[in-house]
Amino acid sequence: MPDATFATPDVTTFCRLDELGLVVVGQHLQPDRAVLACRVADDAVEEADRWCRRCGCEGRPRDTVTRRLAHEPLGWRPTTLLLTIRRYRCTGCGHVWRQDTSRAAGPRAKLTRTALRWALVGLVRQHLSVARLAEALAVSWTTANSAVLAEGRRVLLDDPARFDNVQVIGVDEHVVRHEALLFRMEVRDLRRFAVAAAG
Repeated sequence: MPDATFATPDVTTFCRLDELGLVVVGQHLQPDRAVLACRVADDAVEEADRWCRRCGCEGRPRDTVTRRLAHEPLGWRPTTLLLTIRRYRCTGCGHVWRQDTSRAAGPRAKLTRTALRWALVGLVRQHLSVARLAEALAVSWTTANSAVLAEGRRVLLDDPARFDNVQVIGVDEHVVRHEALLFRMEVRDLRRFAVAAAG
């Protein structure tokens, strides 16, 4: 590749954490899993994070807390982010709040936004089972299923334009597991070969 342009190796970019406003500050690799220590990137720290949402006074850094998030697997190795989040205390009213990490994950979510996208693509396009997704993300089946259903509803079902430009729809019913005779129905856009709905 004579015309290739290489950049300096960067774990943050390689793991696509820059898209989430995070920076990798450490790693712990094992044969069966990877843990990446992260913090919120300096350029992603909003000025609003420093001001109290109750009284408007400036906050001072108080301490830090950690949050574990499942991230998309790297080479099918479950990858966990150990995110260090700064907490602030208001100098006026004493209210305590955390840095905004909404770019990385939703409130109380256990999967990053990248992991949600990876899982949804795995389920819809690669036909992976929820059990396989949960294993790859190192989360429980219930956590993976709830997260994928909510993301699928948000991205696929709640999109009013999902049937725009669709001219032909195919309905396919097939056996998912022969032993239990579980059936799955898919509505497909036959021009783009994409699943429009499944049940």
